[in-house]
Amino acid sequence: MANSKSSGCKTNRPLGTKDHLSPIQAVGVAGVFKVLANDTRLRILHLLCQESEIAAGDLARRLALKPQALSNQLTRLADLGVVATRREGIHIYYRVIDLCVSTLLEKAICLMETAGDLQGHSSLDNPCAERKKR
Repeated sequence: MANSKSSGCKTNRPLGTKDHLSPIQAVGVAGVFKVLANDTRLRILHLLCQESEIAAGDLARRLALKPQALSNQLTRLADLGVVATRREGIHIYYRVIDLCVSTLLEKAICLMETAGDLQGHSSLDNPCAERKKR
């Protein structure tokens, strides 16, 4: 896999200016969300987005995961093309290579916090709070 982070999405056009999703594209997008719709993989991605790179052993320790469980989840993320590895001696380091992941994760957290606010749960550090006031 590539060593540098990809530029992320292939197009910067706003969603409203793109063609409607075809049924085949919708299945592809659903597949992406299926891979991402796993609490363990989301925790892994969140930590990888916070760090530029982290060794597999450190990742497992910090997330309290067994090495095999971590490996299984990282394989799914690598298959999706959002994480890559680098070997240094006996250590394998992981990093996020698709910048869309960080943005998508931020938006998902924002949606979760907004939903919590709408249900009466207060969130002091909600990045979406400004949007709701408009």
